[in-house]
Amino acid sequence: MAHTSPRPRPRARTARTARTARTARTAGSSLQHQAQLNVIRTGAMLQDDFEQMLAPYGLGGAQFNVLRILRGAGADGLCRNELRDRMLTRMPDMTRLLDRMERSGLVARTRKDEDRRMVTTRLTREGRQLIDSIDADAAREQKRRFRSLSDAELHTLIDLLQEVQRQP
Repeated sequence: MAHTSPRPRPRARTARTARTARTARTAGSSLQHQAQLNVIRTGAMLQDDFEQMLAPYGLGGAQFNVLRILRGAGADGLCRNELRDRMLTRMPDMTRLLDRMERSGLVARTRKDEDRRMVTTRLTREGRQLIDSIDADAAREQKRRFRSLSDAELHTLIDLLQEVQRQP
Protein backbone atom coordinates (compact mmCIF):
# COMPACT_ATOMS: atom_id res chain seq x y z
CA MET A 1 0.00 0.00 0.00
CA ALA A 2 1.45 3.34 -1.04
CA HIS A 3 2.09 5.89 1.67
CA THR A 4 0.27 9.14 1.19
CA SER A 5 0.94 12.16 3.29
CA PRO A 6 -2.00 13.78 5.02
CA ARG A 7 -3.70 16.48 3.06
CA PRO A 8 -2.64 19.90 4.31
CA ARG A 9 -5.27 21.86 6.15
CA PRO A 10 -6.50 24.86 4.19
CA ARG A 11 -5.42 28.16 5.71
CA ALA A 12 -7.46 31.33 5.68
CA ARG A 13 -6.08 33.64 3.01
CA THR A 14 -5.71 37.20 4.22
CA ALA A 15 -4.26 40.19 2.42
CA ARG A 16 -1.05 39.69 4.41
CA THR A 17 -0.68 36.00 3.47
CA ALA A 18 -1.52 36.75 -0.16
CA ARG A 19 1.13 39.50 -0.23
CA THR A 20 3.65 37.17 1.43
CA ALA A 21 2.96 34.38 -1.07
CA ARG A 22 3.25 36.82 -3.98
CA THR A 23 6.53 38.25 -2.68
CA ALA A 24 7.97 34.81 -1.99
CA ARG A 25 7.52 33.83 -5.64
CA THR A 26 9.67 36.69 -6.88
CA ALA A 27 11.27 35.69 -10.14
CA GLY A 28 14.79 34.40 -9.76
CA SER A 29 14.73 34.14 -5.98
CA SER A 30 16.18 30.94 -4.56
CA LEU A 31 14.37 28.71 -2.12
CA GLN A 32 16.85 29.82 0.53
CA HIS A 33 16.03 33.46 -0.18
CA GLN A 34 12.30 32.75 0.00
CA ALA A 35 12.79 30.88 3.28
CA GLN A 36 14.83 33.73 4.73
CA LEU A 37 12.24 36.34 3.74
CA ASN A 38 9.42 34.28 5.24
CA VAL A 39 11.30 33.70 8.50
CA ILE A 40 12.08 37.44 8.79
CA ARG A 41 8.49 38.45 7.93
CA THR A 42 7.03 35.92 10.33
CA GLY A 43 9.41 36.95 13.10
CA ALA A 44 8.50 40.61 12.64
CA MET A 45 4.79 39.78 12.68
CA LEU A 46 5.13 37.68 15.86
CA GLN A 47 7.21 40.38 17.52
CA ASP A 48 4.76 43.16 16.58
CA ASP A 49 1.78 41.19 17.89
CA PHE A 50 3.60 40.34 21.13
CA GLU A 51 4.62 43.99 21.63
CA GLN A 52 0.96 45.01 21.23
CA MET A 53 0.00 42.45 23.89
CA LEU A 54 2.67 43.92 26.22
CA ALA A 55 1.68 47.58 25.68
CA PRO A 56 -1.04 47.69 28.38
CA TYR A 57 1.57 46.53 30.90
CA GLY A 58 3.86 49.42 29.95
CA LEU A 59 6.58 47.09 28.69
CA GLY A 60 8.38 46.49 25.45
CA GLY A 61 9.80 43.21 24.27
CA ALA A 62 13.30 43.85 25.62
CA GLN A 63 11.99 44.70 29.10
CA PHE A 64 9.75 41.61 29.08
CA ASN A 65 12.72 39.50 28.07
CA VAL A 66 14.86 40.89 30.92
CA LEU A 67 12.10 40.13 33.43
CA ARG A 68 11.66 36.62 32.04
CA ILE A 69 15.42 35.92 32.17
CA LEU A 70 15.79 37.27 35.71
CA ARG A 71 12.84 35.22 36.92
CA GLY A 72 14.58 32.14 35.55
CA ALA A 73 17.86 33.13 37.22
CA GLY A 74 16.25 33.10 40.66
CA ALA A 75 17.47 34.91 43.75
CA ASP A 76 21.11 34.96 42.59
CA GLY A 77 20.30 37.31 39.71
CA LEU A 78 22.71 37.94 36.84
CA CYS A 79 25.37 40.45 35.86
CA ARG A 80 24.75 42.74 32.90
CA ASN A 81 26.83 40.68 30.47
CA GLU A 82 25.07 37.42 31.40
CA LEU A 83 21.74 39.15 30.84
CA ARG A 84 22.90 40.60 27.52
CA ASP A 85 24.09 37.18 26.34
CA ARG A 86 20.69 35.59 27.09
CA MET A 87 18.59 38.23 25.33
CA LEU A 88 16.60 37.18 22.27
CA THR A 89 17.86 40.17 20.31
CA ARG A 90 21.12 42.12 20.50
CA MET A 91 21.05 44.86 23.09
CA PRO A 92 23.87 47.33 22.46
CA ASP A 93 22.92 49.41 25.51
CA MET A 94 21.91 46.98 28.24
CA THR A 95 23.03 49.40 30.95
CA ARG A 96 20.58 52.08 29.84
CA LEU A 97 17.73 49.52 29.65
CA LEU A 98 18.52 48.32 33.19
CA ASP A 99 18.71 51.96 34.39
CA ARG A 100 15.16 52.56 33.14
CA MET A 101 13.90 49.31 34.64
CA GLU A 102 15.54 50.12 37.98
CA ARG A 103 13.93 53.59 38.01
CA SER A 104 10.58 51.86 37.37
CA GLY A 105 11.14 49.60 40.37
CA LEU A 106 11.20 46.36 38.32
CA VAL A 107 14.84 45.40 39.01
CA ALA A 108 17.44 46.16 41.68
CA ARG A 109 21.20 46.23 41.14
CA THR A 110 23.84 45.64 43.78
CA ARG A 111 27.63 45.82 43.67
CA LYS A 112 29.73 43.03 45.13
CA ASP A 113 31.98 44.11 48.01
CA GLU A 114 35.02 42.16 46.76
CA ASP A 115 34.77 43.47 43.18
CA ARG A 116 32.94 46.79 42.87
CA ARG A 117 32.91 46.39 39.07
CA MET A 118 30.60 43.36 39.38
CA VAL A 119 26.97 44.49 39.48
CA THR A 120 24.25 41.89 39.97
CA THR A 121 20.71 42.55 38.74
CA ARG A 122 17.72 40.89 40.43
CA LEU A 123 13.97 41.11 40.10
CA THR A 124 12.18 43.20 42.69
CA ARG A 125 8.90 42.02 44.16
CA GLU A 126 7.13 44.43 41.76
CA GLY A 127 9.06 43.03 38.78
CA ARG A 128 8.18 39.47 39.79
CA GLN A 129 4.51 40.33 40.21
CA LEU A 130 4.46 42.04 36.81
CA ILE A 131 6.08 39.18 34.89
CA ASP A 132 3.83 36.66 36.67
CA SER A 133 0.74 38.72 35.76
CA ILE A 134 1.71 38.67 32.06
CA ASP A 135 2.06 34.87 31.83
CA ALA A 136 -1.60 34.13 31.00
CA ASP A 137 -1.81 36.81 28.29
CA ALA A 138 1.53 35.69 26.81
CA ALA A 139 0.34 32.07 26.67
CA ARG A 140 -2.93 33.17 25.03
CA GLU A 141 -1.04 35.18 22.40
CA GLN A 142 1.27 32.26 21.64
CA LYS A 143 -1.66 29.84 21.35
CA ARG A 144 -3.53 32.30 19.12
CA ARG A 145 -0.61 32.67 16.74
CA PHE A 146 0.14 28.95 16.46
CA ARG A 147 -3.39 27.54 16.74
CA SER A 148 -3.42 26.31 13.13
CA LEU A 149 -0.42 24.04 13.71
CA SER A 150 -0.61 20.60 15.30
CA ASP A 151 1.83 19.58 18.02
CA ALA A 152 3.71 17.49 15.44
CA GLU A 153 3.94 20.50 13.09
CA LEU A 154 5.17 22.70 15.94
CA HIS A 155 7.89 20.15 16.79
CA THR A 156 8.91 20.06 13.14
CA LEU A 157 9.00 23.86 12.95
CA ILE A 158 11.14 24.06 16.08
CA ASP A 159 13.51 21.37 14.79
CA LEU A 160 13.90 23.07 11.42
CA LEU A 161 14.55 26.50 12.93
CA GLN A 162 17.08 25.06 15.37
CA GLU A 163 18.85 23.34 12.48
CA VAL A 164 19.19 26.69 10.69
CA GLN A 165 20.48 28.31 13.91
CA ARG A 166 23.21 25.67 14.25
CA GLN A 167 24.74 26.61 10.89
CA PRO A 168 28.01 28.57 11.20
